[in-house]
Amino acid sequence: MAMGSIRAGGGDDEDGLDAAPMSEINVTPMVDVMLVLLIIFMVAAPLMTTGVPVQLPKTTAQKVAQAQKPLEISIDKDGKPYLAKEELFPDTILPRLRTLAAQDPNQVMLVRGDRDVSYGRVMEVMGLVGQAGFSKVSLIAQSPGGALPSAPAAPAPAAASGTPR
Repeated sequence: MAMGSIRAGGGDDEDGLDAAPMSEINVTPMVDVMLVLLIIFMVAAPLMTTGVPVQLPKTTAQKVAQAQKPLEISIDKDGKPYLAKEELFPDTILPRLRTLAAQDPNQVMLVRGDRDVSYGRVMEVMGLVGQAGFSKVSLIAQSPGGALPSAPAAPAPAAASGTPR
């Protein structure tokens, strides 16, 4: 009796398997390596941006003024405009706003209108705010959750622009 080798797959490969060459690239290891590199760079990047260490001199100069709290003009459901809680009458609204704009031309003005007031009335008041000299005007709305949103950090510089919320 002759001794012969028994192959598992019955094929003619050396290892006994009939396997076709793999023609697909496995990208999973590459993605894993890229994610690890991304995390390494995210952690290392802030550490690399440190400047040259210097000893700063002392000074007695005044600190730079911080940004002022924005002014708010509100329009109630009857269409009457209010600056804070002060009612603005039709004959005094423009002079009052011009006085405020002359004090600080970069002052931010926030316009709040009641939901029942007409869009035309809100735009009319915004037009007066623009005529008075305010260049940074934003609309305030209530967020869907019910809470009033905080004042915008950098409102758009246009009388007709708004802050969608």
